[in-house]
Amino acid sequence: MGKKNLKPNATGSPNVTSKPNKSLSSVAAATTVVRRSAATLSRPMHRVLQNFLLVWLEADFDESKSNYKKSIQHLRDTLAIVTAFTDVDECIDFLTDIHDEKVSMIVSGVLGQHIIPEIQECPQLTSIYVLCDNQSTHEKWVKTIPKVKGVYKEIEPICEALQIDRRNCDQDTSSISFNRIDPLFMYTQLLKEALLDIQDDDAKSIKELVDNCRLQGNASEATLKMMEEEYRGHSPIWWYTGPYFINSMLNCGLRQMDVDIIMKLGFFIRHLHNHITELHREQQGSMPTKFQVFRGQGLSMEDFEKMKKTKGGLMSFNNFLSTSRNREISFNGFARPATKNTNSVGLLFVINIDTAICTKSATPFAE
Repeated sequence: MGKKNLKPNATGSPNVTSKPNKSLSSVAAATTVVRRSAATLSRPMHRVLQNFLLVWLEADFDESKSNYKKSIQHLRDTLAIVTAFTDVDECIDFLTDIHDEKVSMIVSGVLGQHIIPEIQECPQLTSIYVLCDNQSTHEKWVKTIPKVKGVYKEIEPICEALQIDRRNCDQDTSSISFNRIDPLFMYTQLLKEALLDIQDDDAKSIKELVDNCRLQGNASEATLKMMEEEYRGHSPIWWYTGPYFINSMLNCGLRQMDVDIIMKLGFFIRHLHNHITELHREQQGSMPTKFQVFRGQGLSMEDFEKMKKTKGGLMSFNNFLSTSRNREISFNGFARPATKNTNSVGLLFVINIDTAICTKSATPFAE
């Protein structure tokens, strides 16, 4: 896809859902908490269109209570999917069933002592936050588990940390192929070229996307209303790099080669590509002939082993590639945090740009 030299931000928006019935890529629409002893109810299943999920395990979780209601509202302003549990076994089943998304977890101190040693090696679980009133009681044992980010009394600092988790997740889940041009990469390029030639009704496309996200529960009502009313008031890059659902949804579609998602975002792909092309044209005269950009991200151990065998070979990124001229932003903001996950490796890509070569390419880039 097109390249853009900018610091990526997190995307996503909120909905609280109950645990799905063993579905890896869907969540239940209801906001009730599933209890292991509760009768199984028939609920509509909705697709997850994001890269990042939050699991909250709390024995006394009750959204009708004021303290939980307040916490949920804060989380709704931060995340796309929050799945709440009151039963440890239900929670473990859910975590072990997830394969495509990354997960952060909020857990009470008492339950955390029992469940965290069992789940800490789960590859999709990237971070754990202990929420309880007795910080001193739990701070000692949590220091021995790298995925536990800390013990908190309030939900607000957890929300701030989750924003960073989500941003890094979108960066880390970008699809990369090594030592060959992946067929999916080629198919996506062909699909992108087709999308760029489509001249459809943007207003209709925006409405269809908003209606679909509202139906699936993958974005907050506030975000969807803002998109309906203010989409043209901001640039495509602003929407892509902001704390909204578009970045995560688009990367999810490209990573899974989900044509349905890609088509629903076709108008945005076209707008973003055209915006980068326009900036590229405007900036050509002021760009240095040669310069460096950086990209920090996490990579799974499996992909890291593939990359080690690729020296002198090809790498392909199946998305709009975000980079920065500032090495410290890429290193400290993205590469270093990935090293705290025992299932991944933190990488800093150093990319040398030669504009004389790039002018022969059909892929625009800008900053």
